[in-house]
Amino acid sequence: MGEVVNLNHARKRKAREAAAADAATNRVKHGRTAAERANDRRAEARRQAQLDGRRRDDEPPR
Repeated sequence: MGEVVNLNHARKRKAREAAAADAATNRVKHGRTAAERANDRRAEARRQAQLDGRRRDDEPPR
């Protein structure tokens, strides 16, 4: 015979696990500091400047 399971506990455990998964996704999505975001913006601006500096003269601008 199987183990007796309280359905309320099982339902709450399932909800907690789903909330934990959502929290993990949000930490990845939103969990960056202002310094990290600023650093990424600087790196992207530098990459764009380097790319624009190597642009051919006969190529139309973006």
